[in-house]
Amino acid sequence: MSEFVFGTHNAAFVQVMYEQYLRDPASVGDEWRKLFDNGKVAELPIIPTNRSEVLGSGEQGAVPSAAPAGTAPRPPLPAGLTPITGPAARLAQNMTDSLSVPTATSFREITVDVLDARRRDLNAQLAAAGKKISYTHLIGFAIARAARELPVMTHAFQDVDGKPHRFDPHAVNLGLAVDVEKKDGSHALVVPVIRHAEAMDFAAFHATYETLVEKARTNKLLPDDFAGATITLTNPGTIGTVASVPRLMKGQGSIIATGAIRTIGSAKVMTITSTYDHRIIQGAESGVFLRRLDALLQGDDNFYGAVFESLGVGAGSGEQGAVRAAAPPAPSSRLPAPDELKHVAAAMALVKAIRNFGHMAARLDPLGSDPPGDPALDPGPLGLTPEIMARVPADLCSAR
Repeated sequence: MSEFVFGTHNAAFVQVMYEQYLRDPASVGDEWRKLFDNGKVAELPIIPTNRSEVLGSGEQGAVPSAAPAGTAPRPPLPAGLTPITGPAARLAQNMTDSLSVPTATSFREITVDVLDARRRDLNAQLAAAGKKISYTHLIGFAIARAARELPVMTHAFQDVDGKPHRFDPHAVNLGLAVDVEKKDGSHALVVPVIRHAEAMDFAAFHATYETLVEKARTNKLLPDDFAGATITLTNPGTIGTVASVPRLMKGQGSIIATGAIRTIGSAKVMTITSTYDHRIIQGAESGVFLRRLDALLQGDDNFYGAVFESLGVGAGSGEQGAVRAAAPPAPSSRLPAPDELKHVAAAMALVKAIRNFGHMAARLDPLGSDPPGDPALDPGPLGLTPEIMARVPADLCSAR
């Protein structure tokens, strides 16, 4: 336990509790005292918590510095420099240690129209009970289910007697990166863990999620709340970040980051990244995991049906997460059979090419040189003329 809590993102929070314990053991809860009383954590160096400790002033009652006290006074710091101390110093050390983990990252852009529609259905039915489901609730539950089917994403690398080993925890312990704003306006990162998320239905997952987040925001997390994360979810998209490549801490297989939901054309899209330990997880495995996550969020295998059922509400609109269909357009706006499906398929292929390679046709050179272009952007080989494209209903080819 002690090695875990001091060796992850949660170390900053634990360091605060440890320093508080050293000043007054009675000021922390029983579980924290038991953890710190075991003799293991107390052997760790104490990071100073204020400038006077760093400069060696030796204020009465101050926590002793990890660095040996010098006999000569330390020279003043150059202008503009401020010591990083306390929890921030511990977090900085953890980030430095994370550089020893060789990682790679997979990106996948997914449409979230189905996710958005089913979330609206859920919240409409749960409003009377005062409950609200977020995108992150549903994405986290989908991650737990996808990791249950592809457990390699939870495996960890371990060095045993100088030889590499793969550790299989046989559990999806989902860490939730929670940004907590302190009273002074500063921010702290804590990562409580939903243990054995793979065995939960959505109702149990949601309740556990909400309990941990509330405990994080009220500074009531206990040591066991941090224990054993095997895969982590972080959501920088809530502050507008489009895509993120977060650091992966030792002892975990992967960390999944979700970006901000944005609109491209008529579709809502989101970028999800999977950063993984490349010593034990390969790119193809990470890609398959993201593909499965995407499929679940589109409603495959009755994903949303199971969510509705666990919450005891109706299935909402559509089956297996399908978005409520708009009223069909007038027959005059449709292409005559049998060409309709052929031209719609071609238009969908063109839309996908524009999304992926459209920048190749953008005129960005102020000197007026021609862009390189890409053959996939040419509608001619697809059999699409301007007249045909004008008759293809936009709603049929813009959603995916």
